[in-house]
Amino acid sequence: MRTGQTHLFIPGPTNVPEPVRRAMNVPMQDMRASDFGDLTLSLFEDMKPILGTETGKVMFFPGSGTGAWEAAITNTLNPGDKVLMARIGQFSTLWVEMAQRLGLDVEVVDVPWGAGTPVKEFSRLLGQDRKDEIKAVFVTHNETATGVASDVAAVRRALDENFHDALLFVDGVSSVGSLAFEMDRWEVDLVVTGSQKGLMLPAGLGILGVSEKALEASKTATMRRAYFEFTDMLNLNATGYFPYTPPTQLFHGLRQSLDLINAEGLDQVIARHHRLAEGVRRGIAAWGLSLVAEHHTLYSDTVSAIRVPADVDARDVLRIAYEEFNASFGSGLGPLAGKVFRIGHLGDLNEGMCLTALSIAEMALYRAGADIQLGQGVCAAQAWFATQGEMRPALRVAAE
Repeated sequence: MRTGQTHLFIPGPTNVPEPVRRAMNVPMQDMRASDFGDLTLSLFEDMKPILGTETGKVMFFPGSGTGAWEAAITNTLNPGDKVLMARIGQFSTLWVEMAQRLGLDVEVVDVPWGAGTPVKEFSRLLGQDRKDEIKAVFVTHNETATGVASDVAAVRRALDENFHDALLFVDGVSSVGSLAFEMDRWEVDLVVTGSQKGLMLPAGLGILGVSEKALEASKTATMRRAYFEFTDMLNLNATGYFPYTPPTQLFHGLRQSLDLINAEGLDQVIARHHRLAEGVRRGIAAWGLSLVAEHHTLYSDTVSAIRVPADVDARDVLRIAYEEFNASFGSGLGPLAGKVFRIGHLGDLNEGMCLTALSIAEMALYRAGADIQLGQGVCAAQAWFATQGEMRPALRVAAE
């Protein structure tokens, strides 16, 4: 029989703060009532700073980030369009598969898992594309499977330096709300995220930021779509309504989540994620283990993918943590299965929670046969956290 709290240290869904859970505990309401826009209209506007846009349109699709990706592709591209993508991990691989299934001509650049988006190769291919056959470039901002954060601004520079007019798509599912994201400054045309990561909500909302250029492309795009039609969504969103039943409780939760982020300050949220991630990384280094990310400039501040020793099966680490210590860590995906486990450090998180994650991971690694010294990783993280000045108020305290 389990007692006490079950700990969630996966990179999504993340922990839901208590004020957000309470905000969602409301009766069902009429989504066609005259005052429904009082709830929804502010959400469209207040989501814009999180995406880093003043001019883009925000859309909420009931569903996951995957559904929002389908909406992004089908509303702005045509069957047979050539697009440029990279496979750098599990989720970028799934994105490639979606594009292929939807009938796009996908030029894929494969790199080792642990590398970032191959900007130089993208630039070379864009430079060779004299007839502008490439209609869109896709970037996974934060590859959740490998703990790698790519440089979106560098991809924008590659487009500009080659005088290329392709649309820029960005997967921001595990970055938006946790890492700096500048939709307008980076001239991102479509960014997708989901409710269940940095926004600290249950899964169920796919969120899109759409540029004016992408909206213009949607007027002539010929891919089939029905549920995900931009025009239907935008026409009703203008007055706060939706073309089909929306997840009202999630909107109440999103209102509270955005208020929490605003109370802490978005810049402080981003700085907190970096501070916490660095503490976790120092703990991992003290174990003598390495990250999947190939270089420190690629380290993600939302998830760390940790390579276990060759004589240890990461699946045993996950099982021991879950069955014996009431904690969930992320598994290794695809070719990393059994070789890697992941610590998610995003959303409603503080120093004590990170120390708990490291402590349980240490015990699970030790029980699985890893030659590590108990307490070493925790001590290294403590030393980092203790020298970073006064701890900022937790999100839930700021809200109350």
